[in-house]
Amino acid sequence: MEWSIQELARAAGTTSRTLRHYGQLGLLPPTRIGRNGYRYYDRESLLRLQRILLLRELGLGLPAIAEVLDGQRDTAVALRTHVRLLEQERQRLARQIESVTTTLRRMEGGEQLMAEEMFDGFDHTRYAGEVTQRWGRDAWEKGDRWWRSLSDAEKKAFQQQQLDIAADYGRACLAGRSPESDEVQAITRRHVAWLSSTTTPTKGYLVGLGEMYVADPRFTANYDRHGAGTAVLVRDAMKVYAERHLRD
Repeated sequence: MEWSIQELARAAGTTSRTLRHYGQLGLLPPTRIGRNGYRYYDRESLLRLQRILLLRELGLGLPAIAEVLDGQRDTAVALRTHVRLLEQERQRLARQIESVTTTLRRMEGGEQLMAEEMFDGFDHTRYAGEVTQRWGRDAWEKGDRWWRSLSDAEKKAFQQQQLDIAADYGRACLAGRSPESDEVQAITRRHVAWLSSTTTPTKGYLVGLGEMYVADPRFTANYDRHGAGTAVLVRDAMKVYAERHLRD
């Protein structure tokens, strides 16, 4: 059985343009192209598209998805991994819903707020599966050990550094500064130093991370709240910095 590109797009809740883009990137090539130029997809294509969409839901950018698909040839194994990650996300969201609901109830009832209840479900370990998917188990374990070694004050300082860097990018974006400008490159230098706390950035790593800031809506929102287009400025500035100062 085959599906046309329009039928597949409609079934997946996406667009023919998106599917063509996936095809151009080598993520979802059509099974065949008819004499009329139409693209057709078979059962394996449906399974592959489901994996692509699941990985997108987990926040992976298209370059990272390509790496995952190339490394996971066994579709059944890959789907079991997705199910596990989705279950973890569902459990985390359930904890967050309960946490916020409890906070609301206590506020409306004039009760004392409990920190343990308020922040249940907001722990950094929610990213364990995603980091492992992107960069491997060793990367997650190294970062997790480093984070747990920090004091509360050090954790707050580290987070504040990121907030300050993002805000400075936003001000530079609103002022119309270019990625190559001395001002933006100085911010990027601070950004790279901040990243160096947990890893040794290479050219490929920095460029890929910048691309993720635009491809991943969570990162885009984090930067663009300081001004529309900030995430794009960050991506371009990181690429400029990487090409000038780093090597793979």
